[in-house]
Amino acid sequence: MRNDLAIRSTSGAVFPARRRWLPATAALLFGIGVACAGAQTAPDPNTVYESGGHRFRLVTVADGLQNPWSIAFLPTGEVLVTERGFQGGGPAQLRVIRDGKLVDEPVQGLPPIRVGNQGGLLDVVPHPNFSENRLVYLSYSKPSADGATGTTAVIRGRFEGNALTNVEEIFEAQAWSKGMGHYGSRLAFDRDGYLFITIGDRQAPPSGNLEAHPAQDLSNHQGTVVRLHDDGRVPDDNPFVGRPNARPEIWSYGHRSPQGLAIDPDGNIWESEHGPQGGDELNLIQKGANYGWPVIGYGVNYGPERQPIHASTSRPGMQQPVRYWVPSIATSGLMVYTGDQFPNWKGNIFLGGMNGVQSMARLVMDGTRVVSEEKMLGTNLRVRDVRQSPDGGIWLALDDRGGAKTSIVRFERVD
Repeated sequence: MRNDLAIRSTSGAVFPARRRWLPATAALLFGIGVACAGAQTAPDPNTVYESGGHRFRLVTVADGLQNPWSIAFLPTGEVLVTERGFQGGGPAQLRVIRDGKLVDEPVQGLPPIRVGNQGGLLDVVPHPNFSENRLVYLSYSKPSADGATGTTAVIRGRFEGNALTNVEEIFEAQAWSKGMGHYGSRLAFDRDGYLFITIGDRQAPPSGNLEAHPAQDLSNHQGTVVRLHDDGRVPDDNPFVGRPNARPEIWSYGHRSPQGLAIDPDGNIWESEHGPQGGDELNLIQKGANYGWPVIGYGVNYGPERQPIHASTSRPGMQQPVRYWVPSIATSGLMVYTGDQFPNWKGNIFLGGMNGVQSMARLVMDGTRVVSEEKMLGTNLRVRDVRQSPDGGIWLALDDRGGAKTSIVRFERVD
């Protein structure tokens, strides 16, 4: 069913980069939407925002970070932050905020990482039983032996002191490509302890026979959400276990560039992904479901010609998004709020935005239905990740497309 809440705009957009498979005049933002020219690298601490009955300001927790990508809170009170890294600039690193301060030395023990464009060190989550096993999970862009190609991989290791020890790879996606985009890489544990991983389509061209696109092909991991045991084993009840020519790790498929993943208290799995020029999506992930990319969707090809990609916006057997955006907001980190600091927002879904249309979307929910949406924080901040802290606070990782150092900030209520 078509989403009546879609946002539409006729405003112009600037797309500063190009892909090989697009026309020479087609410009884009490496698959993540519109560039936010002149975006702030730090918020104004004197600005007071208001949304849904709460007033708040943004307070810097740590700054000087190289493209922070993800935030993870540990039971010890420490906070882990991944720095994606920037080609020709800062390296990919895992950092620690301890006693309210960013530790100067990065965490040791990471594997080689393929840094460039959207690649680098990406998501980080602690094991649900971190207090007992001290295990931390990290996703990253893994280089081939000669460095010519890369894929999405996940490692885990024990976080001790300022190092990862006993590091082991638990998943390597069959999604190798020379390209440097659409790695996916979001991680989330559900309440039963299963690990979900997103993998992007690796910018495979959406042209020709759309049904033959890698995101529609179960023999690889491109454009999928994967479900594993915490040690990387495949659960017996995954939907494609035992099917010939299908990867048993796959839980859902037909995704493009999944940038957000969160599981709510009811066990619903929420995923957000970038469309092309228009057509960003919020999806409710179902076992074995096909989400349609690139056969169906609401976006068009990059460039002023706005050439169509999809056969249609719907097809039997393919899932519709719960919400979609035209133009794209370049949705990134995704969170379902359950805290008490901002009681009016309980149950709301928060999504970061990175393209200058809006910096954050707050969706008011009724179960799995979107009741309304509110734009938050204006348009000047690129919000890469949004996370709830153990005390019910909200933290953001801010990103700069040009590689300038940025900040981790938190919401502070103004009563």
